[in-house]
Amino acid sequence: MSGRHAIITGGGTGIGRAIALALRDAGAEVTITGRRGAILREVPGCTPVVMDVADERSVIDGVKAARDANGPVDICVANAGVAEGASLARTDAAMWRRIMAINLDGCYHITRACLPDMTEWGRVIAVSSIAGLKGLKGAAAYTASKHGMIGLMRGLAADHLGRGVTFNALCPGYVDTDIVTDNTARIMARTGMSEADARNIMVGQNPHHRLVDAEEVAGAALYLCSDAARSVNGQAIQIAGGEF
Repeated sequence: MSGRHAIITGGGTGIGRAIALALRDAGAEVTITGRRGAILREVPGCTPVVMDVADERSVIDGVKAARDANGPVDICVANAGVAEGASLARTDAAMWRRIMAINLDGCYHITRACLPDMTEWGRVIAVSSIAGLKGLKGAAAYTASKHGMIGLMRGLAADHLGRGVTFNALCPGYVDTDIVTDNTARIMARTGMSEADARNIMVGQNPHHRLVDAEEVAGAALYLCSDAARSVNGQAIQIAGGEF
């Protein structure tokens, strides 16, 4: 990755942080973005840029700052996202718009801002979810947003065939990140379950009955960024411990 500039949204924690560190260790110049500057500054060896992916102006300004620091963008990882579940009856318009604005609009904003730099070579990766490939019970809005991210990557792959730029989606199952921790707390509060039982609800959703490590997702991202994956395009790659 020497000489490449990668930008990762939501790069301060979880999957985004793991991808940022993997690309950094592979020699890339890495820009990480997020809404909390203090968290971003804790990631060593990466350029922090405060950005709200739901705000197009914030993304445009943030990508300009990233270019000024590290040059044109070669690798764009649309990772920033929110995971919220509710029945459709409890999903009001504000919740729907918030999920779409961060997950799907955010993917569109960062991809659109970075793509002009990728004239001969480029990698765009959307961190979707296993929910992008199947229905996730009690989370219709989240499921729709993650399906949309895969559709965006496939549409862009079709648009740019033969240009040396690839567009793919990663579809993790439940990953051992703060999102699982937060969901565990919500389940405990709603049901009165113990922490172990609440956490095991998510563990049990992965076919191999363990949480995925963020570094496993980062390894897949590193592969997609390599020349070995130059013919992998428009794909939705499961990292979930088994076939769904």
